[in-house]
Amino acid sequence: MGNGWWQLGRRWRMGLVAIAITIAIVLGGQPWRAIAQPAAPVELRGVWLTNIDSSVLFSRRNLNQALERLARLHFNTVYPTVWNWGYTLYPSAVAETVVGRSQLPDRSLQGRDMLAEAVERGHELGLAVVPWFEFGLMAPAQSELVQRHPDWVTQRRDGTQVMMEGIHPRVWLNPAHPGVQRLIVDLVAELVGRYDVDGLQLDDHFGMPVDLGYDPYTVALYRQSHNGQAPPANAHDPEWMSWRASYISQLMHQVFDTVKAANSEAIVALSPNTREFSYQHYLQDWGTWERSGYVEELIVQVYRDNLDSFSQELQRAELIQVRDHIPVAVGVLAGLKNQITDAALLAQQVEHVRDRQLAGVSFFFYETLAGRDAMLQQMFPTPAQRPEVASANRTASAS
Repeated sequence: MGNGWWQLGRRWRMGLVAIAITIAIVLGGQPWRAIAQPAAPVELRGVWLTNIDSSVLFSRRNLNQALERLARLHFNTVYPTVWNWGYTLYPSAVAETVVGRSQLPDRSLQGRDMLAEAVERGHELGLAVVPWFEFGLMAPAQSELVQRHPDWVTQRRDGTQVMMEGIHPRVWLNPAHPGVQRLIVDLVAELVGRYDVDGLQLDDHFGMPVDLGYDPYTVALYRQSHNGQAPPANAHDPEWMSWRASYISQLMHQVFDTVKAANSEAIVALSPNTREFSYQHYLQDWGTWERSGYVEELIVQVYRDNLDSFSQELQRAELIQVRDHIPVAVGVLAGLKNQITDAALLAQQVEHVRDRQLAGVSFFFYETLAGRDAMLQQMFPTPAQRPEVASANRTASAS
């Protein structure tokens, strides 16, 4: 199974066995009694469970079958979405107050607590369950959340707000607005405080498109700190970008502290795009977040349809630097609704991640792994432990 650290790990385990035999013989014991089972490899093997183009979350039976299948195939982590389309997918008192509904208005979720089901069955099977805030600061343009709180939405300089995501009109919540900050922090506190989750994951939507930030509230804030001067007309002005990005970073700091206050053992995970792209397009300064200790597990989305570009992304210096501090894994695109990634390419991508001595992979998304058990059995023939977060990163963040 590949080269690199897998071979080194195998040699290391064989060395331990040899030492155990030698000690047993020297002490006059029976060597076969001194030999422990080889330690499982350490590798993140994750998959995202979403409610878009997927039915996995929409019945307890579907969810249980998926979790049992993933455990059987030696996965060790699931990332179920819990915040999507402006709603929670679990019954939330915070959402009831702010949005007007306790969870996504779908019949298959009524009378259920999908997250409680995932945590209970996932833990029984030895899976880590890390809820995923899929929509982050994004919301459907006509959602109840936006209709109830239109002042929370940010805008371009020309006053427009809608950003198209494919055929879907989206808007973005203003990270500088106290109401938005309170919503995110309260949801996080509720989620981590109420459920025995293994952490919380944010992704590339926990930011703001660089063209935005010209709403009246943010402009007034900028004027207050710039002697009445209006923000630059150029959305890519370096100081203007840095100023807006600082509010997203402050919110990330609040999220980290909130998670740790609720459960010091729960990790704060992030699945962004590459660092430069994240900052230039979404004002998401995750390099600073990681250096500040706010990110404890990083899964960089490397969704590429050819091996050369995929391999080039894995050679970025930012990944090599960060992996010395925290587990750094790679998000791999298993496919979209009508476009399934070739199995041979997926296998090659996993091997390249291993060869680069990165922490593992997570597949987007569960439904596109259907019918691929043979491929996954070859990738993951034996169980693996999740990478552990260093104790130095599990403390409260610096002020």
